[in-house]
Amino acid sequence: MRVCGTAVRPSAKGRTHTGNVRWDLLRRSGPNAARSDRPGLFYPIYIDPSGPSIAEVGEPLPLNAHLALSKPGLVTLLPIRKDGSEGNWQAQPSSLRTRIGQGRVRITGSEPKGFTVSVLKNGEYAKIKAGEYSVTGNRPDGSVIVADSETNDVLAMPSTQWRIVSHDATQYGSRLLAELLPGRKFPFPKSLYAVEDTLRFFIQHKPNALILDFFGGSGTTAHAVARLNRQDGGRRRSITVTNNEVSADEAETLRQKGLHPGDQEWEALGIFEHISRPRLAAALTGATPDKTPVKGDYKFTDESPIADGLPENVEFFRIDYLDPDDVDLGRQFDAILPALWLAAGGIGDRETGASDKDYSIPPTSTYGVLFRESRFRKFKEELRSRADVTHVWLVTDSEEAYAEMCCSLPRRLTVSMLYRDYLRNFRINTRINL
Repeated sequence: MRVCGTAVRPSAKGRTHTGNVRWDLLRRSGPNAARSDRPGLFYPIYIDPSGPSIAEVGEPLPLNAHLALSKPGLVTLLPIRKDGSEGNWQAQPSSLRTRIGQGRVRITGSEPKGFTVSVLKNGEYAKIKAGEYSVTGNRPDGSVIVADSETNDVLAMPSTQWRIVSHDATQYGSRLLAELLPGRKFPFPKSLYAVEDTLRFFIQHKPNALILDFFGGSGTTAHAVARLNRQDGGRRRSITVTNNEVSADEAETLRQKGLHPGDQEWEALGIFEHISRPRLAAALTGATPDKTPVKGDYKFTDESPIADGLPENVEFFRIDYLDPDDVDLGRQFDAILPALWLAAGGIGDRETGASDKDYSIPPTSTYGVLFRESRFRKFKEELRSRADVTHVWLVTDSEEAYAEMCCSLPRRLTVSMLYRDYLRNFRINTRINL
């Protein structure tokens, strides 16, 4: 499937949160948070309560030690979790000492309630170094004081967990899908805006990027790429690959009716036919499968009615097995043409019925195919005026003829032999390796 943007809109900034820089607890939570998970991260931190500030960072305790040495005038802090069990810190002692020197470690709390150690992780510290936040001073513990950002949208390095309203999968995944496809359900679709934000980190400044989603599901990635194109006038393309399986419950119900895979009623409930294809059609046209305008609005970035649609092109292909003998004889060219077109970048339009000609160089695409060796000279001459062509396929059974033609073509071209190279690349090897 391809998605090519055409509209021009102002660019949108990457976003993981808004407001001030974020301090994270040094004590680990969630997975791998027990002492036994990371024994080397169970060590004492000695707090000077008069600051409060860190006076010293100790070394990891032996596995049979559960208390650290006390030091006069200092409070000994170990990574003990709320339930009283032994946990671990998120940094090695040497790394923590380095961060203290950088002003990235902050102490809060007081006696007798206790002290808490917080740190600026690499992503947050990178924002400060990049000038997104300005440092106005230091606290008594040496940690930096950072001014609030003057913008609501903050470019940021993605972290492992995002706590953002727009990433709510129920509200902006399941419920959004229900607006696009009333009455149809898909388990756990991702938030459109979470995928949008994820892609933005990598392709915001790549307006011609190609995004491959090999487990397409409900089609959220292609939808997000179309949204990004609308926001900045990009011409990004996406390829979404999915199967047409039905859910286990639906499969059981269909079997009880005497239906099997391949039957029309069975296939109609598959993920591609029932969800992926109609979801993308609804997103691009702004109309539900029953041709009514989609309710609701896009939010957070480029707010607009969903019913306005998105200015994109989309094409659907069925990937199937072909008889290698038919392919070798040139009887399946129209069937393999989409694969050649995609290999050349999926740009422009393909030329149907081309195999009846001597050669094909579609005026808007970036590939050429020579069907008759006797017309190679004419084919080569036309290629000279087509600097946009990047891929060429030569139909021949002769290795010598193929090698000779390759040598006389511009080196900038990617040249392949039909149908030998196609059969070699797509053949399923069923031989047993002994």
